[in-house]
Amino acid sequence: REMRGHDLLIVAGGLGMAPLRSLLWYALDHRDQFERITLMCGAKTPRDMLFGEELVSLVDRSDMSCLLTVDSDPTGAWKHHIGLLPSLFDHARINPPRTYAAVCGPPVVYQFILRRLLELGFSKDRILMSLERRMKCGIGKCGHCSIGYKYTCLDGPIFTYWDAINLPEMI
Repeated sequence: REMRGHDLLIVAGGLGMAPLRSLLWYALDHRDQFERITLMCGAKTPRDMLFGEELVSLVDRSDMSCLLTVDSDPTGAWKHHIGLLPSLFDHARINPPRTYAAVCGPPVVYQFILRRLLELGFSKDRILMSLERRMKCGIGKCGHCSIGYKYTCLDGPIFTYWDAINLPEMI
C-alpha cells in the first residue's frame, strides 16, 4: 500500500525476476495506482533470462520503461543492452524521492545495486529486498532462515535496506 501513488523501480538479476514478477504484473494491472514504472532486468546470457520473451514484449509498452541487459550474447542475436545490470541506471529516468525500489537477485546483485541506489539518493526505507533464498521450512520451525532475531519466513521475506543494515548478516 505504501508504494501506491509513487514511482516503482523493479530491479531483477539472475533468477530474481521470479519473485518480482507478481509485483510487476500487479502494478501493470493496477496502472492507475502507480506513477512511473521502470523494470531493469539482467541475466548472464539471453538464454538465461527468466521469462525472457515476456520481458522483451514489455520493451515497447508506452506505460512503463523496460530495460533489459545481458552480460554477454554468444549468439549475437540480442537486440537490447549488453553489460552488467548496474549499467542500466545510466539509461533509466529515476526520481529517487518519489520512487520505491524492489530488488531481487543473487548476493552480488545486492552489493552493486544497493550501492547505486544509495548514490542516487534513495531513502533506506524505500529500498525493498527479497531474501527468499534463506528459507527452508517456511513456518519458523527449522531456524535455517534466522538472521539475528528475525526469521525470513515469518518477518519477511521482504525487508527494507534499513532492516538489512541493522542486521548486518542479512545480506
